[in-house]
Amino acid sequence: MLAPRLPWQDIRYLQTGNSRQRAAYRALQRLALFEVLRGYSPVLVGTIPIGADVPGSDLDVVCEAQDLVAFQRLLQDSFAQYAPFHVKNKVIKDTPSVVANFRYAGFPIEVFGQPLPVTEQHAYRHMLVEARLLKLGGAAARREIRRLKRAGFKTEPAFAHYFGLEGDSFEVLLQLSWLSEAELRRRVQRQFTQDT
Repeated sequence: MLAPRLPWQDIRYLQTGNSRQRAAYRALQRLALFEVLRGYSPVLVGTIPIGADVPGSDLDVVCEAQDLVAFQRLLQDSFAQYAPFHVKNKVIKDTPSVVANFRYAGFPIEVFGQPLPVTEQHAYRHMLVEARLLKLGGAAARREIRRLKRAGFKTEPAFAHYFGLEGDSFEVLLQLSWLSEAELRRRVQRQFTQDT
């Protein structure tokens, strides 16, 4: 029996998106990246899936990799020919991780693996709450997040700045990702109300 797909795991939604999303879909299909990584529950995360990307935004793919040695070997065997290819082991918040970076079809690509379910990984949680925040903030939020990113903000700080979220933006967004829709709406409305 196949495990159920995670939200955002089936990248076919990109086919009907904006021009960058459609280009990302074509690149990922030609690269067969999701086919290669199918045993690791790959999910495309970051700004491209939620339409908040800017030129140069990368394709971030997170994976559940219980065996990081085998995962790293698969990445090297499958993608090392795409220069500049780099793969490294890191410990992030006490969790061993493997990160590979390379370029394909004009996109910088990062493949990230941890021995955690994708749904518990920070990049996935951040994307979920960022998509929800964009839904609450509408087109104005999307435009301003993109403007902030073009001005040099990283994604999480751009969201925190726009929505008036204080503290470490990575931690704040992670905490917000667990809130219900009503709780998130109240939190964001409270921030906007304090600014007026």
